[in-house]
Order: sequence, then structure tokens, then C-alpha cells
Amino acid sequence: MKQRPFVALWTLAVLATVAAFVVHLALRGRTVDLGYKLGKARAEQARLREVKRVLSLEAASYETPQRVEYVARTLLGMTPPPSERVIALRGFAPRAPSDDKSDEPADAVAAAATDGGVPADGGAP
Repeated sequence: MKQRPFVALWTLAVLATVAAFVVHLALRGRTVDLGYKLGKARAEQARLREVKRVLSLEAASYETPQRVEYVARTLLGMTPPPSERVIALRGFAPRAPSDDKSDEPADAVAAAATDGGVPADGGAP
């Protein structure tokens, strides 16, 4: 009769050990699964960063005056306006182009008014 408490305690200890092992295996499996998901997420993040870098370079190339003119002429079929469609502004004397970039919009407007709508530097008016 003295063995019954020992068997009960032994069975309880074995069951507790098995339960702890099962919990350990479940947590280990979850950790491995999360590790794979984290690796995939990091790979996707790296891919998206590269796509963002490429797209920002492409967007920057679209902002150049030469690219704008090329797209306007080839894809959109735009041409400079004929001289009869250009309206000269009274009281506006075009200045000679300078190397100062702060005057670029005024120079572009002046060139557009004198060149039939196309700026001398090939940029958008």
C-alpha cells in the first residue's frame, strides 16, 4: 500500500515532464516558424528598398528638361506652337540668359516668348 503514493507521484512527474517537453517542442516550432517569416519579411524589405531606389532614380530622370521635352515630342506628339499663337507680353523685355540658376524660370519664359514656345535650354516653359 505504500507503493501507491510513489506510483501516483511517479506518474505525475512523468506526465509533467511530457507536458513540459510538448510545450517546449511547440514553442520551438513556433520560434522556427517566426524565424522563417522574419527572414522572408527582411528579404521583402530589401527588395522593396531596391525598388524604391530604382523608382526614385527613374522619377528624377523624368524631371530633367530633356526628358520632359522628349516625352512631350515623342509620346504626346507635342510640337512648338506656331509664331501666330505666341502672345508677346507688353512691358516685358527679355534678358540675356545668364548662368545663374535662380533666374532660370524668367529666362525660360523669355526664351519661350522669343523662340516660338520652346525654351533655348530644351526645358519645359
